[in-house]
Amino acid sequence: MTHASLPGFASPAVGFDQPFEMLQACHERVERSLALLQRLVAHVRDHGHDAASRSAARDVLRYFDLAAPHHHLDEERHVLPPLLASDDAGLRALAEQLVAEHRRMEALWAVLREPLQQWADAPPASTTFPLPQALAEFIAVYAGHLAREEAHAYPQAQTLLDATTLADMGEEMRARRRTPATGRTGAP
Repeated sequence: MTHASLPGFASPAVGFDQPFEMLQACHERVERSLALLQRLVAHVRDHGHDAASRSAARDVLRYFDLAAPHHHLDEERHVLPPLLASDDAGLRALAEQLVAEHRRMEALWAVLREPLQQWADAPPASTTFPLPQALAEFIAVYAGHLAREEAHAYPQAQTLLDATTLADMGEEMRARRRTPATGRTGAP
């Protein structure tokens, strides 16, 4: 169970001076984390709990506890407001749907987090993931969500934002991730 075998692992790094490219790169990390989660469940089912499964569980927890909330906040602060303010009822409906999906993914994560934390800390005797329906829904909601953002929300929002607003967006995204002690930027 290696991380390097995931699709998009070698994608080029982008910076906060290209905020929509950064958001797109975050989607690749979401997809890798979801793929790791699926491989983790299969690995534990087929091989039981071991050091690799505990490490993978910690990686999934770290992503969805830290990076995913930043990403949702980026979208809710910068991508969705121009769509919500649009005269186009379809764009407003899309933005409202995406916000509702954020809340659904967060609620599902709150449910999935506990068994994953157990797998990371002190794996139980069971090799069956206890919440298969919640897991399937989490993955499905994310898949549709990412597709809607990439095909519709991001391109539309980009056309509504000027260069100064884009630069401010990137700087705000960077500043929110800065580690207070070091001043360095953490994971998107």
